[in-house]
Amino acid sequence: MKASWRLELLEAQLELARQASRSVVLLVTGHAAAGKAALINELNHRLENRLTEVHALVPSSEDRERPYWWRFWRRLPARGRLGVFVHGWYGDALFARAEQRLGPGGFADRLADIRAFEAELAAEGVTILKVWMDIEPEVQGEHLKTLWQDPEQAWQVKDHDWQRHLQHAVIDQLGSEMRAATDATHSPWYRLPGGPGTQPFKQLAQHLVAAITAPFGEPPAEATEATQHAAPSLKHLAAGHSGALDKSDYRQRLAEAQARLARNARELQQRRIPLVLVFEGQDAAGKGGSIHRLTSALDARQYRVHQIGPPSDEELAHPWAWRFWRRLPLDGRIAIFDRSWYGRVLVERVEGLVPPETWQRAYSEIRRFERQLLAHGAVLGKLFLAIDKDEQKQRFEARAATPHKRHKLTDQDWRNRERWAEYCQAIDDVFMHTHQQGADWALIDANDKRRARIDVLEHVNRLMEKRLLEPR
Repeated sequence: MKASWRLELLEAQLELARQASRSVVLLVTGHAAAGKAALINELNHRLENRLTEVHALVPSSEDRERPYWWRFWRRLPARGRLGVFVHGWYGDALFARAEQRLGPGGFADRLADIRAFEAELAAEGVTILKVWMDIEPEVQGEHLKTLWQDPEQAWQVKDHDWQRHLQHAVIDQLGSEMRAATDATHSPWYRLPGGPGTQPFKQLAQHLVAAITAPFGEPPAEATEATQHAAPSLKHLAAGHSGALDKSDYRQRLAEAQARLARNARELQQRRIPLVLVFEGQDAAGKGGSIHRLTSALDARQYRVHQIGPPSDEELAHPWAWRFWRRLPLDGRIAIFDRSWYGRVLVERVEGLVPPETWQRAYSEIRRFERQLLAHGAVLGKLFLAIDKDEQKQRFEARAATPHKRHKLTDQDWRNRERWAEYCQAIDDVFMHTHQQGADWALIDANDKRRARIDVLEHVNRLMEKRLLEPR
């Protein structure tokens, strides 16, 4: 490769880091013994490797105890950086299908998940390019034999390399199907020659420079169809709220519900079932109080509460969903979100913090995210605490008059009241678009705090017990 090309590649990377407006993901996969490691090593040598991250994943126990896609989300590069994945999300699908651990339908489903994942990344400013390395079966066999017979290089050849040599034709056919199903303008495939005597690096460098310097294209569009599962609505509460719960009755029911919750939580932990709880609601609806009554019944080592506010600089440097993926619990643990990924289609929508196409796209991203949690075996509870406008005003005024509660009331809370109708419409749209089987919304009438807290505990208990009744 000429020095001018080396310089152009390095300059493109340094400009990527300087602008920090996008990240780049390079995925390298293909046949065994085609030279993937050598290609990536040369790339790392030519680049500023302090701005490059290489991931050749062998799933850890931590990876296996979270939803499948967590292992990739948590390793995505920040804006200005290049992330290189060896096989990445394609290797799992390809080799599982070749070994018949994955059937044709499962393979098609996995490729559909991959298309959606890459479209989501592209819409969030991630540039993706994918490389398939070819090698002829005869050349592959001879190369493996040569490596195996050399004491200095035999360590490079693993048992699965010989297996993939025997499956060369199958892997070649599946690779062709895979590329055809997942090639897209925002995530193209490139085929490079591999094996002894080939020099694919210049081609890779050309593709990489072009990808880094190309202007952003239009983000891939996704449908935002409404859910077919009957959804709740704030209008359901308009006819009237439940009456207040007597204090003594409340105390008795609270103790019973918390004891039941503690037993259920211990059983979930023993069976390694994760629990994810999402709390949304109007300002002053009592999310914090309800969460406190939940956590009071739990072992502090088992749960974590995530209070979601404006994203940090680190979070802004990654795709939007990254900060939620990285907070998912291990199997047997509990994650409680005090506000959540629904901020994109609530406050960010109403306050105009993102353009309409961004929050409209988020509905399908949220549905897919939650389906992936369920596919992993998590219990997912989504609770919306609702109060009417008069009750909210009374609570705001009470907070303003109480010294130890004033910190809970902000100017933003008062401004949000001015957009009450807009928020109500956004809330009902959330229900309509994201209320799906296994990820149902529970609409909690929170005008009476005591009754709301009991309703929250009982709902969470029902979710846990329903899951615990399922076969192990």
